[in-house]
Parts: sequence; C-alpha cells; structure tokens
Amino acid sequence: MTPIYLDYQATTPLAPEAAAAMRPWLDDKFANPHSAHRLGREAAAAVEVAREQVIAALQRNGGGRLFFTSGATEAINWALKGAFARLPEDRRRVVTVATEHAAVLDTVEWLGRMGVEVDILPVGPDGLVDLDLAAARIDERTGLVAAMLVNNEIGVIQPVAQLAGLARARGALFLCDAVQGFGRVPLPLDACDMVALSAHKVHGPKGIGALWVRDGVALDPLLHGGGQEGGLRSGTLSPALCVGFGAAAKLLVERADMDQAHVARLADLARARMDSWILNGSPGHRYAGNLNIRRPGVDAARLIADVREVAFSAGSACASGSGRPSHVLRALGLDDSAARSSIRLGFGRYTSEDELSLALDLIDAAAERQLSLAA
Repeated sequence: MTPIYLDYQATTPLAPEAAAAMRPWLDDKFANPHSAHRLGREAAAAVEVAREQVIAALQRNGGGRLFFTSGATEAINWALKGAFARLPEDRRRVVTVATEHAAVLDTVEWLGRMGVEVDILPVGPDGLVDLDLAAARIDERTGLVAAMLVNNEIGVIQPVAQLAGLARARGALFLCDAVQGFGRVPLPLDACDMVALSAHKVHGPKGIGALWVRDGVALDPLLHGGGQEGGLRSGTLSPALCVGFGAAAKLLVERADMDQAHVARLADLARARMDSWILNGSPGHRYAGNLNIRRPGVDAARLIADVREVAFSAGSACASGSGRPSHVLRALGLDDSAARSSIRLGFGRYTSEDELSLALDLIDAAAERQLSLAA
C-alpha cells in the first residue's frame, strides 16, 4: 500500500500536466538551449515560454527579471551574497527573522563571518514578528532585510508587505523567500526587491527554482562561467525542468480558486478531527495547507515510525538529517518536550478528503496508544 502523503511542505506530487510537458524535452528535444542552431533555438524558446509562465503566476507584468536557478537554496544564497557584494560599506547590515529557512539563516551566518553585521528578529508565541521591534531594528545602516512569506514548518504568514515597507523607508533591499506561499497566498511583489521560488513546492520538478529581481537591483554572480542566464547566472539550463516549472506555474493560475477552496475544506476537516491537539503558531495568520500540531506526552518520531501508512513529518525535511532540533518551534518558546511532541501535516491539490480522514484517524489512534502505554 502506498502511504497517504501528508508532507506537502517537503515536496509536492508532480502535476501530470507538468510531467507530460517535460517528456518531449527529455526524449527527442534534447538540444542545449544555449546553442545557436535550430534545435537549440527551439529549446531556448521553450525556456522563455516557461519563464513567462512563472512570471505570470507571480502576477507581475514587467518591472523585473526572472532567473532560473537550481532551486530556492541557490536563489537565496545568490540574493544575499550577490546583493551584499554591491552594497556600500555603511550598509553592511542584514536583518532577518528567527524562523527563516536554514538557507537564509546559514547564509546570513556566513555573511557574518565575512564582516556583515547580523540582526535576527525574534517572533512571538504565534510565530509572528513584532513590527514595532522591526521598525526599531531596521536602521540606516541596514542594507538588506530578508523575511519568509509562509513558514515551511508552521505555516504562519509573516507581514511581508509591512516589513518590506520598513526596509524601503530605510533604503534597504528586501528579499522574500516565497517558496511555500507562491501561488497560494497573496505575494506583495511590488514591495519586494528579490523573491526566491522553488518548482517542486508547487507540483513542478525538483532541481529548479528561480530568483525574481526588481529592475535596478544590482547583484554580483554567485556562479561564474558562461553567464547563460542574463550574463549573471552560469550553467546550462535544462529545458525539461524549465518547461515543467512553467507548466506547474500555469496550473497555479488556472486552478487557483479550486485549489484554495479544496485546501480550505481539508483544513477544516483536519482541525475538527484533531481538536485534542494544540496548534503551533497563529490560528489566523497562516496558510491552511500546513497544520503543525502537538499533543503533550506524544513522541513525534515514534509516531512517524508507528504510522507507516501515512507520510508526514516532525518538521523541516531540509534539516531532518542534521540532528538539529527545530529552530522554528524553539523560536515560538516551546521547550524540548513540546517540540518532540509536534508533528506537521501538509496537504493540497491531490489529497482527497477520504484519504485525509483515514490518515488522521490512524495518527490519532497511534497517539492514543502511546499515551495509554505511558499512563
């Protein structure tokens, strides 16, 4: 039996339409999109169509450039390192949030070793940053502010537009990690200077992401070589991956209302069924497809091992092999015991209500068995 998949924040199932769009570019249409001959030009044209599809899903007409990358981690590294390489000496200060993805926090830590001043804003028990505190800490020395739209572990939606406004008022650049929110919650693109995206979080293929950069924002390259992407990002693009990303982005637009309504129904079902569990993070400012919950006395790692019929997690898949406890749950003020009793349920377009109901029953029953044995 294939496990019921409830780990949409780690990755999403590849859309059949995206897989079909990719197939020709894996078979006969294998040319290098940077070659000058006809086959290369055809591949290049497909890449540009895909680029426009991703831009359209960002709901932006002009005013910026979209560069394909190997994923959001590369996009974030490029945005942070590439921007600071161009900032003046009196602007070498970065402000970010304690619950950011490791791609931001680890890169910021590296920048700190390079002489950049780092300021990490705390969050409240709801996972939200205090805007008054942010306003006080984003000062004239700040060169860049980085904040995630939707948190990958707890689903909380940060006030990105307000944070970006504070950055702009101080003359700082603003980077938004929109990986988990792209196509799902409103993205204030007009307020952003750079936006990082990932295809496999929106039913596209793994191995490709993008960095959107506002016109006039200067970045140094992260990768050097042939300069295939606008002279700034080197490396041969995969037409298949680009086309798959484009097809997935096109579906985000076409299915926006259906997907949103479906996820809202699933979230209502899950919240009602798991009413004996405690929600981690804000109940109101969150993406409905991410449910991070805890039950005192439950061992989440054991629960995942016991319920083999369901694929779910205890936090970020990106850090699962690192041995590090969840920095996000710690930032909410949870102790180790509460963090160990927390699980993350992620669902979306291809999750049926019957599947979700069965999965929740299995998880809750296993939790009850754990608690009864411990009594």
